[in-house]
Amino acid sequence: MQITVSESLGVGERGSYYDRSGALRDMVQNHLLQLVCPVAMEPPTYVDRETVRDEKLKVLQALRPMTPEIVDRDTVAGQYAAGLCDGAATSSYAEEVGHESSTETFVAIKTEVQNWRWAGVPFYLRTGKRMSERLSEIVVVFKEPPHPMFPHSEGATEPNRLHIRVQPDEGMRLHMTAKEPGPGGIRLRPVSLDLSYATAFGQRSPDAYERLLMDVVRGNTTLFMRRDEVEAARTWVAPILDRWSQPTHRPRRYPAGTHGPFAASTLLERDGRSRQETE
Repeated sequence: MQITVSESLGVGERGSYYDRSGALRDMVQNHLLQLVCPVAMEPPTYVDRETVRDEKLKVLQALRPMTPEIVDRDTVAGQYAAGLCDGAATSSYAEEVGHESSTETFVAIKTEVQNWRWAGVPFYLRTGKRMSERLSEIVVVFKEPPHPMFPHSEGATEPNRLHIRVQPDEGMRLHMTAKEPGPGGIRLRPVSLDLSYATAFGQRSPDAYERLLMDVVRGNTTLFMRRDEVEAARTWVAPILDRWSQPTHRPRRYPAGTHGPFAASTLLERDGRSRQETE
């Protein structure tokens, strides 16, 4: 499971706030964990604001505890340097806030949901500012078949992948391997099934804040974090904050307009996996 929330913007006028919070508090504790929950939670017996949040809470409580050893091995903090973003030269984070800082603008974490359904399935979380594009996406990479059914087929096979695009251009894409039609043996080729909400429904989707404000007006709190959810997320993040507060910890620099520090890729590569970028 790969979950990415990236931004091409820097801190802008939020520098004074951001320098006290960082990407871990600002994005991981709230936004990324709230994307983990609907993907990993069990379906409630019926859809109600409390039953949905009960299931989300179970996911947060099942996240693997972050010991100092796990933090050192399975987390990466970064901070953007000067670079080229959206076709324009950009300043470094330190230049934008006006002083040298150890605040992270990028976070990559490998974790697990330790329950019967998700045991052994890695969750790779990634978020950052001044990255190559603005994107919120969930990628579900399915297991490879344990045995090739067509050993003499032509063409490479790869695991099926479901890309869920949250923003922009909301939609879903299922990547799979299909047999080319016609005689002459079995020829396999990767293909995709696409769902674009804008194309399928022919209307503009409201942006995140429009939906948020409408839910407030209607009193619908289903997708808002309940107090016990906030506490569970804060409890899980706290050991990472404590470890990163050590004087020896410094975020890794990455040029603006890139995918973040190179070290973040090693979280997947050492497991024999690769980052599934948007196509």
